[in-house]
Amino acid sequence: MRPNTLRTLRRYHHYLGLFFAPMILLFSVSGALQTFRLQEARGYGGTPPNWIVWIASVHKDQGPPRPPRAEQPKPTGEAAKPRGEAERAGPKRPSPLPLKIFVVLLSIALCASTITGLVIALSIRSMRRVSIAMLVAGTIVPLVLLWI
Repeated sequence: MRPNTLRTLRRYHHYLGLFFAPMILLFSVSGALQTFRLQEARGYGGTPPNWIVWIASVHKDQGPPRPPRAEQPKPTGEAAKPRGEAERAGPKRPSPLPLKIFVVLLSIALCASTITGLVIALSIRSMRRVSIAMLVAGTIVPLVLLWI
């Protein structure tokens, strides 16, 4: 490739990375929390904090949390069996814990990589004003889109 083409690609990569960095961090953290179902009472071991419920809702439903719906009547007969009994009757499945740990490590690495990229991007003095503008826009635009 020609040097001008590489320079242009680098500049676009720089601006796109800054614009999407806030959401990359949000989705990475919320995904790690959801891996262990910490947004649910059964995963958290009680009522989860509002901030976990909020970012999980943004991650899963692209909006703030909604009030819970009225509960549906429970079925009777064969369908009324607790879910655990039906699962125990089938073949034994491998433990999901190793993959869950890997996903959390992936999330930590993605956050670290994103923060490192932000530090590097903001250290370039000749592009600092535009870089800060892209970072601010990448924070404000999703918030505006969340509320319209």
